[in-house]
Amino acid sequence: MRVTSRSPGLYSNGSGLVYYIMCGGGEVWMSPDKEPMKEGKEGEPQVESSIRIADDVVGVIAGIAALEVDGVAGMSGGLAAEVGERMTGKKNPSKGVKVQIGEKEVAIDLYIVVEFGVRIPEVATKVQEAVKRAVESMTGLECVEINIHVQGVSFKEPEDDYRVR
Repeated sequence: MRVTSRSPGLYSNGSGLVYYIMCGGGEVWMSPDKEPMKEGKEGEPQVESSIRIADDVVGVIAGIAALEVDGVAGMSGGLAAEVGERMTGKKNPSKGVKVQIGEKEVAIDLYIVVEFGVRIPEVATKVQEAVKRAVESMTGLECVEINIHVQGVSFKEPEDDYRVR
């Protein structure tokens, strides 16, 4: 950003607004949230920015990845989630997922229901691998913990069981 008149004020740097102030014989460029900015090329101010991914976004990614694993019948979100789904009629893709996000890492707890007859440790390991792959590739966050809590077993009823009476 080239400024011909360097009077204190608000300027645009092409990607947002920046403040220019003079203090004690020096000059400071600041972002609108009053954080000092680094100098970019040719002495131009460089706005520092950040990306914050919401817990629910990571929860949806993890929930969908877990449901795609063979042997997972569903997610267990507790009584409140069940009541909410029935009242609204909408499925919550992050049901049964708890997420804690740090600066560059994430810890995830998944509460799953498995199908009857599967080897639970194998299914749990596959869920961990699928969730880790999906979350890390889509968000760039490092998965430091993926805890699987098996909350139940689903007994599917045969759909082709037709009886003539």
